Amino acid sequence: MNALFAAHLDWFSRLSPESLTDIGRVYAANAHFSDPFQRIEGRDAIAQLYTRMFEKLQDPRFTMIETVCEGNRAFVTWDFSFSLFGRARLIHGGSLLQLDEAGLIAEHRDYWDAAAGVYETLPLLGMLLRWLKRRMA
Repeated sequence: MNALFAAHLDWFSRLSPESLTDIGRVYAANAHFSDPFQRIEGRDAIAQLYTRMFEKLQDPRFTMIETVCEGNRAFVTWDFSFSLFGRARLIHGGSLLQLDEAGLIAEHRDYWDAAAGVYETLPLLGMLLRWLKRRMA
């Protein structure tokens, strides 16, 4: 893995409300971010996303598992752990990252199973989704 990706992934591993002040060392000003729920543009909007994460979740933390790099692109698998309403949660996912010519993240696309990570934890909808999953297996 190249040194730029290593530094960026270290930042994600240590992400906290205080480390958000260093977001300019990680994301390009016009960076794009997308996940199963949204697509946002701009470093400031990405910082707001992380700020909301810290406001709504207890102890959110990313643990990097594996990274595959090729040139200015990398795919990273991770675990995202947090607590919500006193219940511990874990989401397994991956991110496709692309650096710009300055070595900052210009494109960040997260991939994770929204059904297993969020919807299945909801009382009625979760019951229905788990039943459907069993029927389709």
